[in-house]
Amino acid sequence: MPVNHPALADFRRALRDSAPDTWSSAIDQSFAPGAVVRMCAPFGEIDASELREGPLGSLAVAWPDMERREHIVIDGTDDFGNRWVGCGGYYCGTFVKPWLGIPPTGHVAHMRYHEFFRMNEDGQVAEVQALWDIPEVMLQAGVWPLAPALGREWHVPGPASQDGFGPHDAVESEVSRQHVIAMLTAMKRHPSEGGPEVMEMDRFWHPKMMWYGPSGIGTGRGIAGFRQHHQIPFLAGMPDRGSYVDEIIYHFMAEGSYVGVTGWPNMVQTLSQGGWLGLPPTGQKLTMRSLDFWRLENGLIRENWVLVDMLDVYDQKGIDDYARMRERAAPMLGRSSAN
Repeated sequence: MPVNHPALADFRRALRDSAPDTWSSAIDQSFAPGAVVRMCAPFGEIDASELREGPLGSLAVAWPDMERREHIVIDGTDDFGNRWVGCGGYYCGTFVKPWLGIPPTGHVAHMRYHEFFRMNEDGQVAEVQALWDIPEVMLQAGVWPLAPALGREWHVPGPASQDGFGPHDAVESEVSRQHVIAMLTAMKRHPSEGGPEVMEMDRFWHPKMMWYGPSGIGTGRGIAGFRQHHQIPFLAGMPDRGSYVDEIIYHFMAEGSYVGVTGWPNMVQTLSQGGWLGLPPTGQKLTMRSLDFWRLENGLIRENWVLVDMLDVYDQKGIDDYARMRERAAPMLGRSSAN
């Protein structure tokens, strides 16, 4: 197994090998005492010691042969001098028991994840920022509670280049990182400073780019597909994108042609107009956790994997997606919706 950081080797191997009996010792080896784990809704912030019986344990009960597969692993330093290891891939296993109220399918299930580990000076994990695409599991179980996605819903692939594991070219890393930061800087100029042309997307993105959004948004192909299936409705609903940079923190890291970003949150915008996810324009300020990976090819972004804590966004709007899901799941679980 490729290892980008030795401290995480035991933890990653234990999850890959479907070996829950080794998880506790692997966590003890890899995580510093008191390490904080910031996870997507509904798990929230927990201590690393709670991983074994909490998120991982509950998933292993529902998917007894659960394993964690990786297709991207990068190791880099952010602007604050912190070292991060970013992992992207999916959990899979046979879905035989309910999980978080989601009814089992009896088939293989998959769930994308982006997990970023901040390492301390002793080489142990001090902090985790992690998103699991739980709505993707709801979709597979036939209990989708959200608005339909505009993009394509599918099992998102790993890198087309099949080179997601390190070590990668160290010299190339900073060039890749600056390219993504420059792209995001230009992107934030629209719509406040002009039309789509101010983003100069042709300068940053490959003409055959793939934008892999989370379940609920879906995948877009090319600049036109990205804009039609995500960016246009996103900015139509929240045109003040990029106006609250003093309220967020980004952690950018890069290794070779791969760039990652994490932040908790790393977006703050006001839902002042309609058009995004069917949510009403209440003028409410929303925080978002968006954990991303980019892959560059010949100096342009060819692939972009994006996960957003969608359930947390809906929760901020006072929408209980789990309650709606439970109503749909009740007949599958052999009970009435009143139970």
